[in-house]
Amino acid sequence: MNNQSWELSPEEVLTLPLDELALHVLRDAKINGEWNWGNWLISAKQGYGRRPDVLGALSEAWGWLQTHGLIAWNPGQSAQQAFVISRRGEQLLNLGLTWLRAVQRLDIEMLPVLEQKVRPQFMRGDFEIAAFTAMREVEVQVRQRAGFGNDQYGVRLMQLAFAADPPGPLSHTDVEKSERVATMELFKGAIGVFKNPPSHRQVDFDDPTEAAEIILFADLLLRLLDKTPDHSSNTP
Repeated sequence: MNNQSWELSPEEVLTLPLDELALHVLRDAKINGEWNWGNWLISAKQGYGRRPDVLGALSEAWGWLQTHGLIAWNPGQSAQQAFVISRRGEQLLNLGLTWLRAVQRLDIEMLPVLEQKVRPQFMRGDFEIAAFTAMREVEVQVRQRAGFGNDQYGVRLMQLAFAADPPGPLSHTDVEKSERVATMELFKGAIGVFKNPPSHRQVDFDDPTEAAEIILFADLLLRLLDKTPDHSSNTP
């Protein structure tokens, strides 16, 4: 363990959130070319004066790295404690904890179309593309389900599809008008804020947490859409 790359005090080791501590450990292992986490802990024992509380925290960090798939068993070594940094671990080193925490936010089963089209983009770090693709899918499915052609799109499409009075093709006629209006405004707002701007100007979704929330919002809208009447057979 190289003291130049490892500058945490014992107090910092004990108080840092576990994921932040684990990132420090992973970076140190990467910088020093460490391949055996047992040897790393032996070196840490020397550096931290054999403090069991500090060594326990560092051991937890290694366990966290393994549990989250950031390190993997090294098939080229016979030692049980031999490891390699996984592909996700390399992404963590490149993209940081904000990315990993956003990935964990998306660690749920989304609708198949988003799993196939959006999750791979997000995992590559293409946050803006992933968020835009998710909202575009909402637009596409609203158009198809409402039975409209490609000449209808964006906010205008949502107004027509979810019109309250007279009811649009995707409006629930068995609920109060105010609820139909609210549903229309929900879809209008989502498309107007998160889908239309990237179509006309550069919008940066560099924050992976924000992109993850937009994707989850799109997943919710698509689930709501599945409960609306289906007029797709009327599409020209």
